[in-house]
Amino acid sequence: MRHLPVETTSFVDRRREQAAGRELLTRARLVTLTGPGGVGKTRLAARIAARAERTFPDGVRFVHLAGLHDPDLVPLAVADALGLHDHSAGPPSAALVDRLRDRRLLLVLDNCEHLLPACADLAAALLHGTAGVRILATSRHRLGLTEENLLDVRPLPVPDPDGDLSAADGYPALALFADRAAAVVPGFALTAGNRAAVARLCRRLDGLPLAIELAAVRMRVLGVEQLLERLDDRYRLLTSGSPAALPRHRTLRAAVDWSHDLCTAREQLVWARLSVPAGGFDLETAEEVCADGDRLHRADVLDAVAGLVDKSVLSREAGPEGVRYRLLDTLRCHGLERLREAPGEELATRRRHRDWMLRRAAACERAWFGPGQRDIVARLRADQDNLRAALDFSLGTPAEALAGLRLAGTLWFYWHACGAPREGRHWMERALAANPEPTPERARGLWVAGLLAGCPEDLTRGLRRAEEARDLARELGNAAEAAHAEYVIGVVRLFADELPAALAHFEAGVARGPVPGQHLSLVGLDQVELACALGFLGHADRAVEVCERTLGLCEEHGEEWVRSYVLRMLALAHTVKQDWPRAERYARDALRLKLAVHDVIGLALTLDLAARIAAERSACERAAVLLGGADRAWTAVDQGRWGSKALNSARRETESRARCALGRAAFTSSYDRGAGLSLSELVGYALQEPALTARRSPEGPEVRLTPREAQVAELVAEGLANQQIADRLVIARRTAEGHVERILNKLGFNTRTQIATWVTAQR
Repeated sequence: MRHLPVETTSFVDRRREQAAGRELLTRARLVTLTGPGGVGKTRLAARIAARAERTFPDGVRFVHLAGLHDPDLVPLAVADALGLHDHSAGPPSAALVDRLRDRRLLLVLDNCEHLLPACADLAAALLHGTAGVRILATSRHRLGLTEENLLDVRPLPVPDPDGDLSAADGYPALALFADRAAAVVPGFALTAGNRAAVARLCRRLDGLPLAIELAAVRMRVLGVEQLLERLDDRYRLLTSGSPAALPRHRTLRAAVDWSHDLCTAREQLVWARLSVPAGGFDLETAEEVCADGDRLHRADVLDAVAGLVDKSVLSREAGPEGVRYRLLDTLRCHGLERLREAPGEELATRRRHRDWMLRRAAACERAWFGPGQRDIVARLRADQDNLRAALDFSLGTPAEALAGLRLAGTLWFYWHACGAPREGRHWMERALAANPEPTPERARGLWVAGLLAGCPEDLTRGLRRAEEARDLARELGNAAEAAHAEYVIGVVRLFADELPAALAHFEAGVARGPVPGQHLSLVGLDQVELACALGFLGHADRAVEVCERTLGLCEEHGEEWVRSYVLRMLALAHTVKQDWPRAERYARDALRLKLAVHDVIGLALTLDLAARIAAERSACERAAVLLGGADRAWTAVDQGRWGSKALNSARRETESRARCALGRAAFTSSYDRGAGLSLSELVGYALQEPALTARRSPEGPEVRLTPREAQVAELVAEGLANQQIADRLVIARRTAEGHVERILNKLGFNTRTQIATWVTAQR
């Protein structure tokens, strides 16, 4: 699997370094690209990784560390990049080693210099604990491990401006300048008349790619000779400063300072304030962080952002909901220096940033039980570095700690539903330690910590946290947080196999009904867990009744995450009833939704159930494939399965039945096949129906959809109704209905579920 940065500009040369990097990776497990800021280490690492990708069966993963400041988050950022969702209570680096022990992959750690001890510790753990993981790091300083091989990334070579320039076009520094200049001055090219000036300029910039790119942007208003003259003026100022500064550092500083001086006063202020957001950010974030209603208003920010993009200070990139922007680390550091020059400016900007992240998180929480869950997940994942920066500022600044607890607690649904439980525990524990006072925020923080700690083997700690939350909420008269804590208490009892107690607990909660302020997701989950307890105790008909009532609540709001659990409970209830066709249908529907919202725990649980249903229907080869895939999914969650004894017992029975029916060799072959599938491939396999397989046989007719029909089919597969499809594509509802009818006719299908199954199989 490949997860590399998208290149938004052309890559110039570096063939020697690319070849050297690939060669080092063939004989060394840790390669560090070192060099000064602005020399192009990140781009080079991405290129080397892309070229080496085919030699790593488990893919290449790129970990951006520039936006991190807390060293404890380094292994969590790596786990996130790898798609691992750790629920264990042990050290995160140890969990990473366990998950990657049998993998063959390349891990790229970008921008390690400000987190050197943490990066070195993690690299050492991976090198000593795995055999197939190789690491490509970028850093201004070496990690300091004995296994480390260094590749010094030097500035681009520049020809002598006063020498023979007949072959100057072959010098990458000149080629880079010409390429970037042509982007702002169409038709610009190196000629006999300008080669010497360009060579002199690039030499003055020491061949540093970032400095050359910043200078090339000035070609919009200046000629090459004018650029050189202005740069010489800037140099004279710099060289009168500290003699301790290295020449290359002075070069880059000159280029950055020059770019700063050419910005308007508003652009300079926006640049400084945008040094606070971490990673990428959207325009709304820029406006909220920069506009203070005094020196800057929202309209000013938009104009300044456009100017900074135009001057190549901000880079523009695609995001899940439109355009996002990013400051290179070197430019961010420069902006932060400027921000700190004005007393109180950094604190005020960080507060605006934190407050905006809190408002965005609160809006996402309010909208979570609704139709936009996939967009919410994408938005929060894109803002992950910003959330971390806001939490780190709040919990590292005594007067801001309560706001940090509020933000961490508001994100409960993200930590719990979107595969980030360990990071959630990290922030919740820090926030609770910093806020011992009895407040509503602490009551929430306690039950969230209980929910996140109650999922793995640490049930006692989870129960203790949840009971403390309930007692504090009652003391404060906060019925909603008390109800939330009661839900966690019931879940812990369910996973501790206290089934009669759990049943009584959830029956009482459902009978009481929702209380004002209680989140609808947890209202729905109360009923899901009630159905679960009923199913485990053999009361299948009552479980179905509870599920159907909850399904109505989800459908009324267009909700998918809780609905996926309801569908799984319906599959479980019909398994108890031995109604295998219905059980299989509900399990498939649950898998489709769980993949859509990336609920890895739910996927693993449902794959186990789908395997059991397949075995009961004598489809033992299919059961073995699903078991292999389920085990692969569980490795992305924890070191082993967690859950009640009833769940684990059913899984063992499924394996025993499939193994006996197939024989050891055939079972192992099918199991390994499933274990080799990605989650999306596995769900695609699980959704295949016999009728679909017949239609997709080589003898069958080839089905062709128009581009618009293919687009509509994708949206049907996402679970969108006709009106939602119409809204998404900005077409009339009747037009959307017509497209769906034509798709059904072309494919010979009768239901939307069959369309979704077909789309997944095509992927």
